[in-house]
Amino acid sequence: MTFDVVHKTLYGYSQPVTVSQHAARVEPRALPGQILEQFSLRIDPAPPIRKTRDDYFGNRVCFFSIQEVHARLEIVARSRLTVAAVTPPVLSLSPPWEKVVELFSDPVSPEVVEPYEFVFDSPLLSASESLADYARSSFAANTPLLSAVLDLNRRIYTDFKYDRKATTVATPLAEVMEKKRGVCQDFAHLAIACLRSLGLAARYVSGYLRTLPPKGKPQLVGADASHAWFSVYCPDLGWVDFDPTNNLLPSTDHLTLGYGRDFADVSPISGILTGGGKHDVKVAVTVTAL
Repeated sequence: MTFDVVHKTLYGYSQPVTVSQHAARVEPRALPGQILEQFSLRIDPAPPIRKTRDDYFGNRVCFFSIQEVHARLEIVARSRLTVAAVTPPVLSLSPPWEKVVELFSDPVSPEVVEPYEFVFDSPLLSASESLADYARSSFAANTPLLSAVLDLNRRIYTDFKYDRKATTVATPLAEVMEKKRGVCQDFAHLAIACLRSLGLAARYVSGYLRTLPPKGKPQLVGADASHAWFSVYCPDLGWVDFDPTNNLLPSTDHLTLGYGRDFADVSPISGILTGGGKHDVKVAVTVTAL
């Protein structure tokens, strides 16, 4: 299936900005099963300095600097992606989760050297015994790894309520656990921290989710959104995605932007500026199936 994606970000400043420097991670990844056909990035005001490269995790990132006085900044990314349906793995045939943990134990098995870095704490996430306790209800002895992760995915969906007003990007995971409310970023973080607390490798995935309008209603511009889910590493299968916000395994309606240890590694837009006062941010995403 082929999609056109328009991702608009608009910053409005209460006072003039004299200089700003930003990093934009809004170019979808080229992956097995996901082909990036076209991509363009428009920035207004146009930056005199603009460079694009791959970051440590292989995500495309555009660095740019605006050196003129401005009161607004608009960033518009347009992408065309073709996503192929992938046969999901047979979860019950994955190895027992304890055997996978052993592979990450010292000395580390050569086959898991690359995903090993996703076992450790990251800027926004820390392993804890309380998180391990929450996860253990899904991880009974000798349970196949992916079957256990699927149950954890289901429990997060059941135990936590989706609430856009409950958290911000700065809300710590402990507060999410206490409130039992949050958004996709929080639920992905929770799953990752739970898995790492057991000694498993898990990473954060940033992307888009196509949503369908009610029957008989037109699709609204900007009605879709940035989305987040997580992946767990399974020997022989590699990284397997799960979406706790929707209690499913991602398929053709999930479009991958990038991945990292947590949200801090793949924030769509980040930066610093001089001046600006208070600022207002508006984000609109439109995902259209062709």
